[in-house]
Amino acid sequence: MELKEQLRVIVSGGGTGGHIFPAVSIANAIKAQHPEAEILFVGALGRMEMQRVPAAGYKIVGLPVRGLVRPLWSFRNVGVMLNFMRSRRLVKKIIGDFRPHVVVGVGGYASAPTLNAAYAMGIPCLIQEQNSYAGVTNKSLAKKARKICVAYSGMERFFPADKIILTGNPVRQNLLDNKISKEDARKSFGFDSIKKTVLIVGGSLGARTVNESILQHLEEIRQSDVQFIWQTGKIYSQEIGDALAKVEKIKNLYVTDFISNMDAAYAAADIVVSRAGASSISELCLLGKPCILVPSPNVAEDHQTKNAMALSTKDAAVLVPDKNARDTLVGITLQTVRDDAKLKSLSENVLKLALHDSADRIAQEVYKLATQG
Repeated sequence: MELKEQLRVIVSGGGTGGHIFPAVSIANAIKAQHPEAEILFVGALGRMEMQRVPAAGYKIVGLPVRGLVRPLWSFRNVGVMLNFMRSRRLVKKIIGDFRPHVVVGVGGYASAPTLNAAYAMGIPCLIQEQNSYAGVTNKSLAKKARKICVAYSGMERFFPADKIILTGNPVRQNLLDNKISKEDARKSFGFDSIKKTVLIVGGSLGARTVNESILQHLEEIRQSDVQFIWQTGKIYSQEIGDALAKVEKIKNLYVTDFISNMDAAYAAADIVVSRAGASSISELCLLGKPCILVPSPNVAEDHQTKNAMALSTKDAAVLVPDKNARDTLVGITLQTVRDDAKLKSLSENVLKLALHDSADRIAQEVYKLATQG
């Protein structure tokens, strides 16, 4: 069926790069397939999406929604619930004014009030679940969604099987379109074009354990024949800068709070040390990058450990538990990056897990829902 009017879609969610990158990728795919489409993002005030989404060229409206605090009986949660109700009222007006054909939820604080309101107003909803272990919000929204796009098999334990579509996670398109060579990428970081290189990323905000693991083994890095690109995250940038100022400059260590040219960083690296967020894993799979995963223990339902195990049990990644990282991460990284056979095996196995054209497939499902009404 063809839609007889301009396609209008609301995309809701955010909070971290792991939610925002897929959301923008889906929006880009919708626009590529339907250039006339109008897309509106709904996010949470004060969160990362309020800057990142406009930078990607899309309009966003913010809701005063926040997460529950621990313990759940805390008096502060009264304010959280009042904000949720206020957000629900606001988003009903947003939906009424914009009149979307479909609402897409990608996870994050804004998804729940937006999809609840859309469902109540009879608008078809689609959920994109990035993780191998579904979060509380998406599980609660599942009965209200017409379609649930997932990145891992076996998600029937969380969602109705007849709603599930295995699409994979959308990733940043510029990473897949990368044309820079490994040698040129290394030179762009001021490095030797031939020497083995490690990329360390802790997500868009950084990762304390990963950063401390590096700080505690600076001499080991200095004395190695391996080059390190280290994204610290903005939160830890000052602290790490102060620590590095107290030691002699390490020539084989490039340090930055945020890497804007991730295509070059990935191209330069023989192996990537990363948290086990869903978006990061999807990128590593599609690029065939050998990786060492250090799952964050500070996430709901410990879903990063489950994401990492989905790879490590297939010999597609090396898993280092967060509690062991400070002692073992640098040593394991140096050992692995020097083992060419291991790198080749990890690359071949992680490539087998890649799901291609995820954003395009999700965009097609959005259009189908729009035509079904």
